[in-house]
Amino acid sequence: MVARLVIAAPASGSGKTTVATGLMAAFARSGLTVSPHKVGPDYIDPGYHALATGRPGRNLDAYMCGPELVAPLFAHGARGCDLAVVEGVMGLYDGASGLGELASTAQVAKLLRAPVVLVVDASSQSRSVAALVHGFASWDPGVRIGGVILNKVGSDRHEALLREAMEDVGVPVLGALRRAPQVDTPSRHLGLVPVAERRPDALDAVAAMAAQVRSGCDLEGLLALARTAPPLGAEPWDPADGLSAADRTGRGSARRPVIAVAGGSAFTFSYTEHPELLTAAGAETVTFDPLKDEQLPPGTDGLVIGGGFPEVYAAELSANERLRKAVAELARSGAPVAAECAGLLYLARSLDGQPMCGVLDADARMSGRLTLGYREAIAVRDNSLAVAGTRLRGHEFHRTVIEPGAGADPAWGVVHPERRVEGFVQQGVHASYLHTHWAARPEVARRFAEGCAR
Repeated sequence: MVARLVIAAPASGSGKTTVATGLMAAFARSGLTVSPHKVGPDYIDPGYHALATGRPGRNLDAYMCGPELVAPLFAHGARGCDLAVVEGVMGLYDGASGLGELASTAQVAKLLRAPVVLVVDASSQSRSVAALVHGFASWDPGVRIGGVILNKVGSDRHEALLREAMEDVGVPVLGALRRAPQVDTPSRHLGLVPVAERRPDALDAVAAMAAQVRSGCDLEGLLALARTAPPLGAEPWDPADGLSAADRTGRGSARRPVIAVAGGSAFTFSYTEHPELLTAAGAETVTFDPLKDEQLPPGTDGLVIGGGFPEVYAAELSANERLRKAVAELARSGAPVAAECAGLLYLARSLDGQPMCGVLDADARMSGRLTLGYREAIAVRDNSLAVAGTRLRGHEFHRTVIEPGAGADPAWGVVHPERRVEGFVQQGVHASYLHTHWAARPEVARRFAEGCAR
């Protein structure tokens, strides 16, 4: 059994990330082994969680992976840990649009049988905080709100008024935090700036978050609350699930395919489970940095280019002409290439006028419009990731457009929330705006690794 807490809030902007990351760091620095988790498809917050704990940040997404995988994926990530801290998404009861509680923090908390700590922005209220907390605590009897952390408290007098108001609610106040500019993290068009782009400053920010939480929160009370979580009753997810020994790559061959995975500051969006699945499928994954490395890793048989911010680094990516040519040559050879969002832009002919790899006959540019939301899609034709007709759920999150939006052979037919085709399939290349979580469909990793081995 792993002690666990879910850190939630009434709304976005209340301070969940600061409190959750600060708690992770404070508990880790006290000697506990802390497992960090994030509800939903967010890629950036888990980077700060990893910095705070020294362990990979993992996502728990009931829409993309299904509710039945939430507890097993949690148990896999938290195996052997003393404590798990799960940061929620948006407001506590906000989930996938139009689908009730699906993918909400509340649903994940119930699936994990975990107590919830509500982080409340108290900056513009006093007694009203009691009504707000009472409403959230009584809305769903299946959600156990075990404590409140009052954030952005203005003064000792303000704190006293808030605590007095909370006395009749029956939910203990487990922390009161003042405003602290040193814990703020810079943002831009898609949220926080990732750790990989500001590691020294991020280290300082996480240390400040830990100090703020230590001084303003009842860590003993929070740990005691976490330990009230009952046994989870779920077997840990295994990366080899769905990858039976008879189907694993490398059968009859001593050579393991080498799959290069883009990393560095420009490509920071990835799920920890993806390389775990590729390894279970018999591949060797090697990370490279398209901003710095002029060649692909030796022996590269396939390429994975996930999400990130190529638009921020377009000039630098373009200047690395040797690597762009190496990527184009690999794609022309027919080797499997899986590109999501940022990877799609990198494979394009150009990005904001800067030459890219030229694998796709398309041009990309920044846009003022945010594209955000869950998608349900079907593979239009057989490709390096899936056979035609494979149904999969994903997520889009970008402020760019690519023209055309789909090739002669699209990657996906989106069927919800609208109907359209998008992305590109050509030879071994599968390029799309859609972020997917392969834990939901392990056969995707197997098919890709087998293609690389061939």
